[in-house]
Amino acid sequence: MNIYVSNLSFNVQDEDLRDFFTPFGEVTSAKIIMDKMTNQSRGFGFVEMSDDAAAQKAITDLHDGVVEGRTVRVMEAKPREDRPARSNTGYNNSNGYNNNRH
Repeated sequence: MNIYVSNLSFNVQDEDLRDFFTPFGEVTSAKIIMDKMTNQSRGFGFVEMSDDAAAQKAITDLHDGVVEGRTVRVMEAKPREDRPARSNTGYNNSNGYNNNRH
């Protein structure tokens, strides 16, 4: 099961995230999402656990828990939705700058 964890301290690293979930069962991956421009944590991450029952227990027990002074949210990750392709036609996807002003 893939688990989404948000409102993490910016100091939490992949290994810390793995350590939070290890008492509940085998963690197959733990990843903090980093900002591409600054290479700083974005404050959320994903944990993958092989046993769905253990993952559900971790979600129940860790949701609204306090980690490094912050109340974290823990829930089953939703599948990523396809996003529409970005257009480079200008602001507001029009042919001019802010045509909606008037």
